[in-house]
Amino acid sequence: MKLSAYSVTDIGRTRKLNQDYVFTSQMPLGQLPNLFIVADGMGGHKAGEYASKCAVDTVVEKVSLSKEKGTIRILSKAIRQANTRIREKAASDENFQGMGTTLVAASFDEEELTVANVGDSRLYLFKEGKLKQITTDHSLVEEMIRMGELDRKDARLHPDKNIITRAIGATDEVDVDFFEVDGIEEGDMVLMCTDGLSNMLDDKEIEGIIMSGENVEETARRLVNAANMNGGRDNIGVVLVQVVER
Repeated sequence: MKLSAYSVTDIGRTRKLNQDYVFTSQMPLGQLPNLFIVADGMGGHKAGEYASKCAVDTVVEKVSLSKEKGTIRILSKAIRQANTRIREKAASDENFQGMGTTLVAASFDEEELTVANVGDSRLYLFKEGKLKQITTDHSLVEEMIRMGELDRKDARLHPDKNIITRAIGATDEVDVDFFEVDGIEEGDMVLMCTDGLSNMLDDKEIEGIIMSGENVEETARRLVNAANMNGGRDNIGVVLVQVVER
């Protein structure tokens, strides 16, 4: 399988620090044929920035060294180790207390895409002209939608949109969601992003930009620019991956 990938983070128009962190490897990493990650840190001065970078770097390190078999087992163990490392840092330095980060990680293996998710950063699949969200947000607003207390069309502008219910570093044990998507084909595209993108653009706007894009780099930059044009109220992290050959 041949992939084309591009990653970018942008500070946005209102924040003083960039707490988003991204990683891409189209080459094998340990037992995995490739790996893509997006993280959105939270915490006081520099703490969120540390949390997202620490989580991504730890996952990359542990995946590289892993002797486990199976993508889910490999990612699950690596994410748990990242959670432990962030908890230990927060316990040893009061400047880092309360920090945490979202994390979405994905790996392609032939026709299957495996996704790990903690928090409200997202992974979408763009297939045959249609955009579909694969991950489920771990957020207060998403819980309100599931309970029937909020319509999805109102969720993006809800005042509690930024309250998340799971994060790496928030508790001693981290609960990770996994998704397996079969039938990945040539031309399919995966978008991974922080809420700095998904809060500024609705799914139809994202779909339109991807549909009219020339390549992954140009499309990713257009997504970031559109989020900034719509307010840019948060950092923006984007990883865009296209299957160019099976």
